[in-house]
Amino acid sequence: MEIKVLAPAKINLTLDVTGKRPDGYHDIMTIMQSVDLYDTITITDNDSGQITISCNYDGVPCDEKNICYKAAEKFFIATRNEGQGVHIDIDKVIPTQAGLAGGSTDGAAVLMGLNRMFDAFLSPAELHEIAEKIGADVPFCLEGGTKYATGIGTKLQKMPNFSASHIVICKPDNVSVSTAEAYKKVDALNPHPPYTDEMIKSLFSRDMFRITTTLFNDFELALKLEEVNEIKRIMYKRKALGASMTGSGSAVFAVYNSERKAKKCVDSLKEKYDKVFLCHPTKEGCKIV
Repeated sequence: MEIKVLAPAKINLTLDVTGKRPDGYHDIMTIMQSVDLYDTITITDNDSGQITISCNYDGVPCDEKNICYKAAEKFFIATRNEGQGVHIDIDKVIPTQAGLAGGSTDGAAVLMGLNRMFDAFLSPAELHEIAEKIGADVPFCLEGGTKYATGIGTKLQKMPNFSASHIVICKPDNVSVSTAEAYKKVDALNPHPPYTDEMIKSLFSRDMFRITTTLFNDFELALKLEEVNEIKRIMYKRKALGASMTGSGSAVFAVYNSERKAKKCVDSLKEKYDKVFLCHPTKEGCKIV
């Protein structure tokens, strides 16, 4: 049997790091948004009794270090199905180390695909519980849409839909961010009121000017990456309504309500960068096709 799952990228409209926890993790407040930039996960069952991984993207581990392997392992433990054989192929389009949840969304896709393949009939709440054990962004990637996330990012609350018509995403070619190093720099920032509170009000107002002028990311503030500033400069020159880094970086997104302006931005960015994408907000997370 073969199951294919589309795994969407996510962006953070706001990302406030509110403190370090005793367990070493950080509490955050963030508005997450899924977009129609997809990896494709293909799961095939077999008689090997093993979990195997393949991927078209250089640098992605194809062993037990891969988040898809961890997702399959945790799924089989939760459903008492240890010893099942599956092959997971990752057709990767979402850039890695970009703050776009490219790994987390693949893990979420594996959970969804295995739930269907083995007729486990796990509820969304049960899948969420497994997802939390795999990674902080994995529960969101299962659900997608526009969500307010708190705790380490796993407590999710539905928000009004983010109604931008076009989103341009650009990942600088030679800049990848270590999440651990990024958090160290964020820890050194002066405290400030959370922008996420204002973004929640902005989403309920449905005022696009208010929304796009409230985009914020603590990691962007702490890391001060020159390439991020350069990409934003190009985006604003091409009439972006707003632009921000996503996650712990280094990808940057811009919001447009004009396809013509968005495409002009893409063309300008492609003169300098390889990884440039024209996307749209989505109302769902991973989906079986």
